[in-house]
Amino acid sequence: MNVPSGLIANIIVRRGDAFTLDIDLTIEAGTTTALLGPNGSGKSTAVDALSGILPVDAGRIEMAGRLLDDPVADVYVPPESRRIGVVFQRYLLFDHLDVTDNIAFGPAATGASRRSARAMAGHWIEVLGLSDLAHRAPHRLSGGEAQRVALARALATKPDALLLDEPLAALDVVTRSELRRTLADHLVDFRGPRLLITHDPTDAFLLADQIHIIESGRITQSGTPDDIRRRPATPYVAALAGLNFLTGTNTGGTVALDLYPHTLRSADTHTNGPVIVTIHPNAIALHTDEPHGSPRNTWQTSIAVIEPLGDITRITLDAPAPLSVDITPGAVTAMALEPGSPIWASIKATEIQLDSA
Repeated sequence: MNVPSGLIANIIVRRGDAFTLDIDLTIEAGTTTALLGPNGSGKSTAVDALSGILPVDAGRIEMAGRLLDDPVADVYVPPESRRIGVVFQRYLLFDHLDVTDNIAFGPAATGASRRSARAMAGHWIEVLGLSDLAHRAPHRLSGGEAQRVALARALATKPDALLLDEPLAALDVVTRSELRRTLADHLVDFRGPRLLITHDPTDAFLLADQIHIIESGRITQSGTPDDIRRRPATPYVAALAGLNFLTGTNTGGTVALDLYPHTLRSADTHTNGPVIVTIHPNAIALHTDEPHGSPRNTWQTSIAVIEPLGDITRITLDAPAPLSVDITPGAVTAMALEPGSPIWASIKATEIQLDSA
């Protein structure tokens, strides 16, 4: 069996005079690319254009050697004929159908017989561990269960490409971590190109082979996760690149770090064993005096590096762990910070995200 060819797209969509999306995407078969950007950057418009909900105003979309959209050539393929499996943020399951029929709807909509569609649904129910839920109604599913059903429905159509639109955004922190692992396991088995749309840098850094940063309708940087972290090209990317990634072992919410003589308290008491620890640089607070109040991680350290980055200043902490912290230039002045200054750092347990290593 031949490996499906990739996705090549130049998408130009105008939203009146206020906003224009103009991006180029090339995704090779068997790889995952993330389109990562803040709200309002054009991610949803890109989803609508690729899935066929919204025709492009200019440009061209080609998938697996098929021309899907080209205004110059007067070609527009409707969504149901594009062979792109889409997992939407809110899943869009049919309330009047049980899990099996929801999954079978996809292949049935593309022309499969009822018997064949249900057989395909049964296959993906088994693969994604949904057997106990096969006859359950959508309103009786948890967020994580609904996400797996939506993924199964997309895969059951035997798509040429997979489009995941904020697939983890509606989940709580613990479920998101668990489902991220499920996605990672099944994405590698999908032979076509995979596009992940997300505003969460952790999803992009942990799931994608390539990342495109989208800001105000334009791609401002592209590269591997390491490229993005090491050489941020805009202030937005610089903020993302400051994400702290550590490894350790979680035991009931207490994380012993591997490389540093320090422990952290996380609200995640379920992801036990070896873990990847992710902490956003905005989540760490700095204090000139020991903070008191709500339960949190608190420790005394000192300033190792101060790096101005436009509207933010990146602080690198010294021992016991060299974490990156983003604060305003005004806060640096107000606290009279300089390399070597003693400082207290604190992080709420809910801001420490864990993923199984």
